[in-house]
Amino acid sequence: MPEPRFLQIHFLAPYTAALLNRDDSGLAKRLPYGGSLRTRVSSQCLKRHWRLADDPHNLHRIDGADAAYRSRETIDRKVFGDWSAGVDEGVLKAIREVLLKAVYGDKGVDKKSRQTLLLGQAEVDFLTDTAKRLVAEAAGDAKTAKAVAESWAKAGKANLKAMGEGAKLPGGLTGALFGRMVTSDPKANIDAPVHVAHAFTVHAEEAESDYFIAADDLAREEDTGADTIQETELTSGLFYGYVVVDLPGLLKNLGGDTALAGEVLHNLLYLIAEVSPGAKLGSTAPYSRASLLLVEAGDRQPRSLAEAFRTACAANTSVAIGKLAEHLAALDAAYATGETRRVMSLANAEIPGAERGTLAELAGFAQVLPEQLAGPAA
Repeated sequence: MPEPRFLQIHFLAPYTAALLNRDDSGLAKRLPYGGSLRTRVSSQCLKRHWRLADDPHNLHRIDGADAAYRSRETIDRKVFGDWSAGVDEGVLKAIREVLLKAVYGDKGVDKKSRQTLLLGQAEVDFLTDTAKRLVAEAAGDAKTAKAVAESWAKAGKANLKAMGEGAKLPGGLTGALFGRMVTSDPKANIDAPVHVAHAFTVHAEEAESDYFIAADDLAREEDTGADTIQETELTSGLFYGYVVVDLPGLLKNLGGDTALAGEVLHNLLYLIAEVSPGAKLGSTAPYSRASLLLVEAGDRQPRSLAEAFRTACAANTSVAIGKLAEHLAALDAAYATGETRRVMSLANAEIPGAERGTLAELAGFAQVLPEQLAGPAA
């Protein structure tokens, strides 16, 4: 097996009469591809559901997986918590404004001007400790609070890079996996080792406009018609999705912790296979599981298998897996990149060079890759 520099994850997942991901007009997101319009689920939508899944394989149930908060209000909601009750408002205001500028930039005092920023627990703890110390130094005087806060800001610690210094996961596990961009402090950016493509249907879109009503249970006999009349869009489809994990990048972001990296990969495979992206839960129950999960470990540049579906195929798992296998065989013949493969499939179609297994076996295969990459010294 070549050194496992990359882990590639391909999946096929079916959904019926759902609205998984909406655009700004409330319709299903779409993608023109190969002359056909496809239904699409954005990478942002997929990642959010994997991050926040209330699931036995939730990433934040892993030991050592620090929390993170993506918000414009982390200072108010997390840094100034219950401990600040009873502190002079003028003191809090002076210190809060300095912290907001340190985190969100010069315009950070105005909520509308702030970036929706990801902060890790280590950074939140640093800011909380700083706020408490500055409040103590202010001794109840607002002018003193402003002076000590501005003095702290000029001392070189008023940036996210410094706030997370020495922390294993400065941006939390979320930042370590999916990255972070800080427009006001580029040195605090975190490169994402987990790369997620937009999922799309392997066939032309299948959509309808759903006309529905809401009836008034207390309507009188003389009342006729519906109380509310609305329309929504419903779609059905078999989606192809693709995820790449840069294993050295993942290890770097996790401080070289191979055990943590293995647990992350193990749980991530379960989440990709079992967690559904979905809105309108009460009216569509958009729950499904992957019909195919193919994982590949290798040392060559990753490549999507989306080309297998450039020409729209039937919305049938066996047909789609056949198209994917055919395209993969052509790539193998041309490039011979030698990836090691494992596949879980609900169909009998074979995948070139892939050993079949259960989801648990695929997750176990992924879990040991960081140790293999780190070598005997790990």
